[in-house]
Amino acid sequence: MMKSSKDIWVFGDYRNYFQNRVTLQILARAVDLATSTGGKVCAIVFGHNVNEYVAEYIAHGAQKVYVMDDPRLLLYSLETYSKLLTRLAKKYQPETILVGATRFGQEMAPRVAKQLKTGLTADCIDLEINEKGLLIQIAPSFGGNLIAKIITPVQRPQMATVRPGTFQELPHDYNASGKTMIEPLPDDLPEDRIRLITSEHRPSKKQKIEDADIVICGGRGMGSKGKFKKLFDLADLMNAEVGATRPVVYSEWISHHALVGQAGKNIKPKILMSFGISGAIQHTAALTDADFIIAINKNPNAIMMKMADVAIVADANQACLGIIKALKEKIRD
Repeated sequence: MMKSSKDIWVFGDYRNYFQNRVTLQILARAVDLATSTGGKVCAIVFGHNVNEYVAEYIAHGAQKVYVMDDPRLLLYSLETYSKLLTRLAKKYQPETILVGATRFGQEMAPRVAKQLKTGLTADCIDLEINEKGLLIQIAPSFGGNLIAKIITPVQRPQMATVRPGTFQELPHDYNASGKTMIEPLPDDLPEDRIRLITSEHRPSKKQKIEDADIVICGGRGMGSKGKFKKLFDLADLMNAEVGATRPVVYSEWISHHALVGQAGKNIKPKILMSFGISGAIQHTAALTDADFIIAINKNPNAIMMKMADVAIVADANQACLGIIKALKEKIRD
């Protein structure tokens, strides 16, 4: 068993900082966890001219930031970044390493875990500390039908990737202070088998569903793929994003990126409109932070109807068409 400190490390993914807040969200949860473990919350930052992000991470809960700042780290390299994180972990021996479950994190974290000969729980939806001080890594399993609670009892560090939107980031603290640890770049960097020549960020025309103020979710109660598409017309009128339940995604009425549930996205909109959704736990567990819920279903006893602030007993498709018509008339007026 590797002797470790009690520190919790959060890898800083700042490449799309102002839109992708997953690092800040994980830092917030790490602050909570550290109150039970007694360790420090640390951020890890690789790149070039990264002082701005170091300051941001300190303002959002990091007590210490390990920094490697070098022109050779300006562009992300899987082999280099994973090797550097592994070396730092072996040097300082943190108790826990947390990484955002973005494409970046899903690519890098397993390689680091392999090099450190430790376990990794992917796509966590919650993190807790048990009575023995171990990290409980909570993640959906078996296609979202079960929730698994996983621990790493022997090996260190404990590692997990965390879904974006799972936790709420802390407010920016302008008076926060933290220690910055400048780490030298080793001379024996691995030779990349894949080399990034250049990159270009093309922002999506639509926002992520987990960041949307208004979300319109549809279930099998919409009746068919053709009828389900009407939700997109409604979303365009309301500047909203469209989500779906697992049966809808599996029926290929919409792509997997729209899945709202334990096996998909956690959402926290100001307004959630639910069309033809009964309310299985796999779905409802991901929308408990919605401020105001409007549910439309033929069954007045559906779980989704009981969760709603406003429940409308009606055919979901007909209600959708009626709302679209009313909005268009309002716009014309």
